[in-house]
Amino acid sequence: MPNILVYMLTAPISREGSSGLPRWLDTLEGCPFNGHVERALWGGFHADRLGYAFVAGYEAALGRLFEHASAQQPEGTAPLVAHPGGRRRLALGATEAGGAHPRAITTRLDKEGGALVLRGEKTFVTLAPVADAMLVVASRGPAADGTNRLRLVRVSTSARGLRIEPRKETPFAPEIPHARVTFENVVVEPDAVLPGDGYAHWLKPFRTIEDVHVLAAAVGYLLGVSRAHGWDRAVATELASLALSLVDLGARDPSNPLTHVLLAGTFSQARHLVERVEPFWAKTHDEERDRWQRDRPLLDVAEMVRQKRTQAAFEALGMR
Repeated sequence: MPNILVYMLTAPISREGSSGLPRWLDTLEGCPFNGHVERALWGGFHADRLGYAFVAGYEAALGRLFEHASAQQPEGTAPLVAHPGGRRRLALGATEAGGAHPRAITTRLDKEGGALVLRGEKTFVTLAPVADAMLVVASRGPAADGTNRLRLVRVSTSARGLRIEPRKETPFAPEIPHARVTFENVVVEPDAVLPGDGYAHWLKPFRTIEDVHVLAAAVGYLLGVSRAHGWDRAVATELASLALSLVDLGARDPSNPLTHVLLAGTFSQARHLVERVEPFWAKTHDEERDRWQRDRPLLDVAEMVRQKRTQAAFEALGMR
């Protein structure tokens, strides 16, 4: 298998998506690359719409999250596995009625009669309707200092007491399903409670990891568009350069301030490139061009959060 950059520049054009999300998820499982950013790039390259590229990036990000969490475990500990039994369809549930800040998490994981029981509601869970399992951020109650003690729990979407209510389609990327998920006395096995703090070890780094991998998938998508519709080769060279930067970022510690500064710079480069290639969309067919215009706001989701994170990174580095 060639380098992912060589692959995207030379592989036969094969773009999928019109057969629906379940078929697209099956396609992603056939990705020949093992690296997480590479998987995001490959999925984006073969997607025929930005929404499906996002799905590729999101699932790749969850795989990278487990790799990162494994590196935080004591030496000699077995690696944490994202997809037991080979399943590759996960969803992360954090957001509640009050948001996704650690203080806002009220879903509880309590021990009752020797069993662990999960109760609560997540108001906006991306890909929940098509997931095999969910990663749920839950509270064990307040610590001595008043902070919310959070854990991450893996729960099968077929578990008794788990209810998934699909939400209305979003204005952009309507192919990405979201849902409200309720947990009513869901029994959790002890080994389904993942090690480490639910926020510091899992949720906080995931926000950075997700940004890297979703942007990589978008870059892969644009490279696929540029080749499929005969855009200027200079566009492909710039996209390949961005892809290389994202491969590097994906291997970095998502908690390191330098990673956040570099990621902010990469996002800035991507935004400028998106603006510069706007005239080339005239070379695409109406259906794909219209989808791009509809879905482009997806790239700006959580931009305010990224800006705050970058500012905090500069302060942590001591840069004035």
